[in-house]
Amino acid sequence: MGEGELAPRGDVSDRVALIGLAFAERWGSNRLLGVLDRIAAGMSRDILLATAHSGEYADSVGALDAAIESSGRPQNESLALLRGVAAGYIRGSNSVRVDLVWSGPSSHRVPVRSTAQVLTDVVAAAQSDVLLMTYSAREYRPLLAALRGACVRGVTVTVVVETLQGAGGAIVGMEPATAFLGVPGVELWHWPASERTESGAKMHAKLAVADRRILFVSSANLTQAGVAKNVEAGLLVTGGTAPQRAVEHVAQLQASGTLRRLQVGEPGMAVG
Repeated sequence: MGEGELAPRGDVSDRVALIGLAFAERWGSNRLLGVLDRIAAGMSRDILLATAHSGEYADSVGALDAAIESSGRPQNESLALLRGVAAGYIRGSNSVRVDLVWSGPSSHRVPVRSTAQVLTDVVAAAQSDVLLMTYSAREYRPLLAALRGACVRGVTVTVVVETLQGAGGAIVGMEPATAFLGVPGVELWHWPASERTESGAKMHAKLAVADRRILFVSSANLTQAGVAKNVEAGLLVTGGTAPQRAVEHVAQLQASGTLRRLQVGEPGMAVG
């Protein structure tokens, strides 16, 4: 996104606010506030751009800094305006929105969001952490690309998967965890068979959470079939307490040892 694309017409203060809102919607309010803090501290645009993690992010930072500089207002006033924009965005994001999500054939007359798009959007929206849970998994390139991008941004990526042993023969082939080995830095977790008090119990949850703010719960496994081919249904919850509670529940299962770290060695072999 270039500077021209972010610069709407109209009143100067409105233009600065709208550019700030566009930044918050794309990169999040925390990053907006971070950029404002660096500008207030006197950091030059050259340094701001040099420390950006991607070209697209650098374009957004440059557009924001340029808007402040060209506003014709004292810098502290523009910064105060943009901090208000960030605060308003945070308040708005705390409201709850629920969308229906489907995989498989579309009905055309009923607009719904697709599992494939929502899954990658959730990962792309993350600024600090992503949690994925799935029963089965196979390499799905759009998701893996989104996860790699998240890791480059410094996002902590946690994936909880079922194992061949845990599935008890219901999953064949490679360990589900091997689907994520191409993502450097991903943290793999599982539910050891020794922790399962009921015979035949499975790690069957399928969800994605970004920043404890966006929760996607679906019947779809993280496979090409689950994401794009099968008829699967899910709900995308933005805001509210559900995303945070989901992460907190998993964190408690990790802390208690119910879920444990997983190391994948030779293909098909899991140790953890």
